[in-house]
Amino acid sequence: MQLTIPNLLTIFRIIAIPLIVVIYFSGLKYLNWYCWALFSLAGLSDALDGYLARKWNQTSKLGAFLDPVADKLLVAIMLLLVATNAQVQQAVYSEFWFTVTVMVIIGREITVSALREWMAELGKRANVAVSVVGKYKTGIQMVAIACLLFEHSLFGLPILLLGEILLYIAGVLTVWSMSIYLNAAYRAVSAE
Repeated sequence: MQLTIPNLLTIFRIIAIPLIVVIYFSGLKYLNWYCWALFSLAGLSDALDGYLARKWNQTSKLGAFLDPVADKLLVAIMLLLVATNAQVQQAVYSEFWFTVTVMVIIGREITVSALREWMAELGKRANVAVSVVGKYKTGIQMVAIACLLFEHSLFGLPILLLGEILLYIAGVLTVWSMSIYLNAAYRAVSAE
């Protein structure tokens, strides 16, 4: 197993997850800054690892496996952190819609991962390749999570409210992108 820079970036993302969790519950002064910074670096590593792997022709089976696992773990665990934080729940506009949106996003991640695996077994993995809507969803979702982890206002900007609004937008894009993937899979399977 050759550890390339893209693979090391993916491994960093996996290692960042428990570090963020520990910091989140540590009670440290400025923990929101630490969590935000570490999560932001992890999010940037997600964009960078794939770009570098393609640019340097360092794609690998290990990277193809680890990258989506790291992405799903990072998103799901960070969403669980903020969704189970009583202060965040009290501060959001609607606890119900906030929690439902978190469940929809995590449910979509599981569904699409399983769908891609199933389509790969059928030899039709390309039919459920990442869509443009999926890319926008990921970007907005990462900014939303970063804002929710930061939690506090900054220079008078209500960062938590911004994170909540972005999370709802990501939720809508989540449903939209999942319907695109499910429709593409249905067409591929029914064409046989």
